[in-house]
Amino acid sequence: MTEIRRLVLDVLKPHQPTIVQLTKLLAALKGVEGVNCTIDEVDQATESVKITIEGTALKYEEVEDSIRKSGAVIHSVDSVSAGKRLVDRVETPMDKGKA
Repeated sequence: MTEIRRLVLDVLKPHQPTIVQLTKLLAALKGVEGVNCTIDEVDQATESVKITIEGTALKYEEVEDSIRKSGAVIHSVDSVSAGKRLVDRVETPMDKGKA
C-alpha cells in the first residue's frame, strides 16, 4: 500500500497547548520526519494553525488522534502527498489570474 508522505492541515486550536508544544507532539509520532506549524489567525479563545507534516509513512489517524487529544480540531485537509517521492504543486496557465 502506498504511504502518505505529506499532510497539510488547517487546524483550530485553543491557546494551550502552544504551537511549540503541538509541533513537538506531532514531530514525535512514528514516521514523522518534520513538522511546520504556522499561526494564521488568533482570536480571543482560539488560534487557526496551518500544519505541514512530512515523513516516510504518515498515519493520518494517528495525526488526527494526537491533534484531537491536544484539544484541537482539523477544519480541513488541504493537501495530501503520497508515493515514492514528493510532488509539489505546479502553477499552470489556468491558475494565473486567480486570487
